[in-house]
Amino acid sequence: MSSLVRLNIKGISYSQTQSGAYALVLSEVDGSRTLPIVIGAFEAQSIAIALEKEIKPPRPLTHDLFKTFADRFHIVIKQVIIHKLVDGIFFSSLICERDKIEEIIDTRTSDAIALAIRFNAPIFTYENILDQAGIYLKMKDDLTAENDTLSIENLIDEPKKESSFSNDTLKQLNEKLNDAIQKENYELAAKIRDEINKRT
Repeated sequence: MSSLVRLNIKGISYSQTQSGAYALVLSEVDGSRTLPIVIGAFEAQSIAIALEKEIKPPRPLTHDLFKTFADRFHIVIKQVIIHKLVDGIFFSSLICERDKIEEIIDTRTSDAIALAIRFNAPIFTYENILDQAGIYLKMKDDLTAENDTLSIENLIDEPKKESSFSNDTLKQLNEKLNDAIQKENYELAAKIRDEINKRT
Protein backbone atom coordinates (compact mmCIF):
# COMPACT_ATOMS: atom_id res chain seq x y z
CA MET A 1 0.00 0.00 0.00
CA SER A 2 1.36 3.43 -0.87
CA SER A 3 2.09 5.99 1.82
CA LEU A 4 -0.49 8.27 3.46
CA VAL A 5 -0.65 11.96 2.55
CA ARG A 6 -2.30 14.49 4.86
CA LEU A 7 -4.93 16.81 3.36
CA ASN A 8 -6.45 20.16 4.30
CA ILE A 9 -9.80 21.58 3.26
CA LYS A 10 -9.18 24.24 0.62
CA GLY A 11 -12.71 25.31 -0.32
CA ILE A 12 -16.10 24.51 -1.78
CA SER A 13 -17.54 25.69 -5.07
CA TYR A 14 -20.43 24.79 -7.34
CA SER A 15 -19.66 21.62 -9.29
CA GLN A 16 -18.98 22.36 -12.96
CA THR A 17 -20.01 18.83 -13.91
CA GLN A 18 -23.10 18.04 -11.81
CA SER A 19 -26.09 20.31 -11.40
CA GLY A 20 -27.07 20.91 -7.76
CA ALA A 21 -23.81 19.42 -6.50
CA TYR A 22 -20.69 21.02 -5.07
CA ALA A 23 -16.99 20.40 -5.45
CA LEU A 24 -15.15 20.02 -2.14
CA VAL A 25 -11.48 20.75 -2.76
CA LEU A 26 -8.86 19.16 -0.52
CA SER A 27 -5.19 20.07 -0.83
CA GLU A 28 -2.13 18.16 0.31
CA VAL A 29 -0.41 19.74 3.31
CA ASP A 30 3.14 19.31 1.98
CA GLY A 31 2.63 19.77 -1.73
CA SER A 32 0.73 21.50 -4.50
CA ARG A 33 -1.82 18.85 -5.50
CA THR A 34 -5.54 19.25 -4.85
CA LEU A 35 -8.23 16.59 -4.72
CA PRO A 36 -11.68 17.74 -5.91
CA ILE A 37 -14.58 15.63 -4.61
CA VAL A 38 -18.20 16.07 -5.76
CA ILE A 39 -20.59 16.26 -2.78
CA GLY A 40 -24.27 17.05 -2.22
CA ALA A 41 -25.72 20.37 -1.09
CA PHE A 42 -26.59 19.16 2.44
CA GLU A 43 -23.05 17.90 3.07
CA ALA A 44 -21.56 21.09 1.56
CA GLN A 45 -23.66 23.18 3.96
CA SER A 46 -22.76 20.96 6.92
CA ILE A 47 -19.03 21.23 6.17
CA ALA A 48 -19.25 25.01 5.72
CA ILE A 49 -21.19 25.47 8.97
CA ALA A 50 -18.63 23.40 10.91
CA LEU A 51 -15.88 25.70 9.65
CA GLU A 52 -17.93 28.88 10.11
CA LYS A 53 -17.50 29.75 13.78
CA GLU A 54 -19.83 32.76 13.77
CA ILE A 55 -22.98 31.00 12.61
CA LYS A 56 -24.47 28.44 14.98
CA PRO A 57 -27.54 26.48 13.86
CA PRO A 58 -30.42 26.77 16.37
CA ARG A 59 -30.79 22.96 16.27
CA PRO A 60 -28.07 20.37 15.70
CA LEU A 61 -27.51 19.20 12.14
CA THR A 62 -27.11 15.44 11.57
CA HIS A 63 -23.32 15.61 11.86
CA ASP A 64 -23.58 17.67 15.07
CA LEU A 65 -25.92 15.04 16.46
CA PHE A 66 -23.42 12.31 15.57
CA LYS A 67 -20.69 14.27 17.38
CA THR A 68 -22.84 14.69 20.52
CA PHE A 69 -23.79 11.00 20.42
CA ALA A 70 -20.14 9.94 20.04
CA ASP A 71 -19.03 12.27 22.86
CA ARG A 72 -21.72 10.92 25.17
CA PHE A 73 -20.50 7.35 24.63
CA HIS A 74 -16.79 8.28 24.67
CA ILE A 75 -16.15 7.47 21.01
CA VAL A 76 -13.43 9.55 19.35
CA ILE A 77 -12.76 9.83 15.63
CA LYS A 78 -8.95 9.69 15.42
CA GLN A 79 -8.60 10.20 11.67
CA VAL A 80 -10.30 9.94 8.31
CA ILE A 81 -8.73 8.02 5.44
CA ILE A 82 -9.90 8.36 1.83
CA HIS A 83 -8.76 4.87 0.87
CA LYS A 84 -10.25 4.00 -2.51
CA LEU A 85 -11.34 5.57 -5.79
CA VAL A 86 -13.63 3.57 -8.10
CA ASP A 87 -15.32 5.07 -11.19
CA GLY A 88 -14.87 8.60 -9.82
CA ILE A 89 -16.35 7.74 -6.40
CA PHE A 90 -14.16 8.12 -3.31
CA PHE A 91 -14.48 5.61 -0.46
CA SER A 92 -13.50 6.60 3.06
CA SER A 93 -13.09 5.17 6.55
CA LEU A 94 -13.48 6.68 10.00
CA ILE A 95 -10.80 5.43 12.39
CA CYS A 96 -12.60 5.48 15.75
CA GLU A 97 -11.49 4.67 19.26
CA ARG A 98 -13.41 3.75 22.43
CA ASP A 99 -11.82 2.41 25.60
CA LYS A 100 -8.50 2.09 23.71
CA ILE A 101 -10.14 -0.24 21.18
CA GLU A 102 -9.88 0.91 17.56
CA GLU A 103 -12.70 0.38 15.07
CA ILE A 104 -12.81 1.19 11.35
CA ILE A 105 -16.16 2.37 9.98
CA ASP A 106 -16.99 2.67 6.28
CA THR A 107 -18.42 6.07 5.32
CA ARG A 108 -19.18 8.40 2.44
CA THR A 109 -16.32 10.85 1.99
CA SER A 110 -18.56 13.92 2.41
CA ASP A 111 -19.81 12.62 5.78
CA ALA A 112 -16.26 11.70 6.79
CA ILE A 113 -15.04 15.27 6.13
CA ALA A 114 -18.02 16.85 7.94
CA LEU A 115 -17.21 14.69 10.98
CA ALA A 116 -13.43 15.17 10.75
CA ILE A 117 -13.91 18.93 11.19
CA ARG A 118 -16.13 18.45 14.24
CA PHE A 119 -13.65 16.05 15.87
CA ASN A 120 -10.56 18.04 14.77
CA ALA A 121 -9.41 14.80 13.16
CA PRO A 122 -6.75 14.79 10.42
CA ILE A 123 -7.74 13.76 6.88
CA PHE A 124 -5.49 11.46 4.85
CA THR A 125 -5.45 9.77 1.49
CA TYR A 126 -2.99 7.44 -0.21
CA GLU A 127 -0.28 8.65 -2.57
CA ASN A 128 -1.65 6.50 -5.41
CA ILE A 129 -5.12 8.13 -5.11
CA LEU A 130 -3.54 11.59 -5.31
CA ASP A 131 -1.53 10.43 -8.33
CA GLN A 132 -4.73 9.20 -9.95
CA ALA A 133 -7.14 12.04 -9.09
CA GLY A 134 -5.01 14.95 -7.86
CA ILE A 135 -4.75 18.20 -9.76
CA TYR A 136 -1.55 20.24 -9.61
CA LEU A 137 -2.02 23.89 -8.73
CA LYS A 138 -0.32 25.86 -11.45
CA MET A 139 -0.73 29.31 -9.95
CA LYS A 140 0.57 29.02 -6.41
CA ASP A 141 0.98 32.78 -6.12
CA ASP A 142 -2.77 33.21 -6.50
CA LEU A 143 -3.48 31.17 -3.39
CA THR A 144 -4.05 34.00 -1.01
CA ALA A 145 -5.07 33.54 2.61
CA GLU A 146 -8.58 34.50 1.54
CA ASN A 147 -8.81 31.40 -0.65
CA ASP A 148 -7.50 29.21 2.14
CA THR A 149 -10.45 29.85 4.42
CA LEU A 150 -13.73 28.17 3.66
CA SER A 151 -16.94 29.82 4.70
CA ILE A 152 -20.55 29.63 3.74
CA GLU A 153 -20.28 32.41 1.18
CA ASN A 154 -17.97 30.11 -0.80
CA LEU A 155 -21.06 27.99 -1.37
CA ILE A 156 -22.57 30.89 -3.26
CA ASP A 157 -20.02 30.99 -6.03
CA GLU A 158 -22.27 33.07 -8.27
CA PRO A 159 -21.50 36.46 -9.83
CA LYS A 160 -21.55 39.14 -7.12
CA LYS A 161 -24.81 41.06 -7.21
CA GLU A 162 -25.30 44.57 -5.87
CA SER A 163 -25.99 44.29 -2.11
CA SER A 164 -29.73 44.25 -1.41
CA PHE A 165 -29.14 45.44 2.16
CA SER A 166 -27.82 48.91 1.33
CA ASN A 167 -30.93 50.63 2.69
CA ASP A 168 -30.92 48.73 6.02
CA THR A 169 -29.46 50.14 9.23
CA LEU A 170 -26.99 48.06 11.28
CA LYS A 171 -29.75 47.37 13.80
CA GLN A 172 -32.05 46.09 11.03
CA LEU A 173 -29.23 43.96 9.62
CA ASN A 174 -28.58 42.35 13.01
CA GLU A 175 -32.29 41.59 13.36
CA LYS A 176 -32.35 40.07 9.87
CA LEU A 177 -29.24 38.03 10.68
CA ASN A 178 -30.86 36.55 13.80
CA ASP A 179 -34.05 35.85 11.84
CA ALA A 180 -32.13 34.08 9.03
CA ILE A 181 -30.28 31.89 11.56
CA GLN A 182 -33.53 30.99 13.33
CA LYS A 183 -35.03 30.00 9.96
CA GLU A 184 -31.87 28.01 9.19
CA ASN A 185 -31.25 30.03 6.01
CA TYR A 186 -27.46 30.03 6.33
CA GLU A 187 -26.74 31.34 2.84
CA LEU A 188 -28.76 34.49 3.57
CA ALA A 189 -27.17 34.73 7.05
CA ALA A 190 -23.70 34.69 5.48
CA LYS A 191 -24.62 37.49 3.06
CA ILE A 192 -26.05 39.64 5.88
CA ARG A 193 -22.99 38.94 8.06
CA ASP A 194 -20.72 40.08 5.19
CA GLU A 195 -22.70 43.31 4.86
CA ILE A 196 -22.38 43.92 8.62
CA ASN A 197 -18.62 43.24 8.47
CA LYS A 198 -18.25 45.69 5.58
CA ARG A 199 -19.71 48.48 7.71
CA THR A 200 -18.00 47.79 11.02
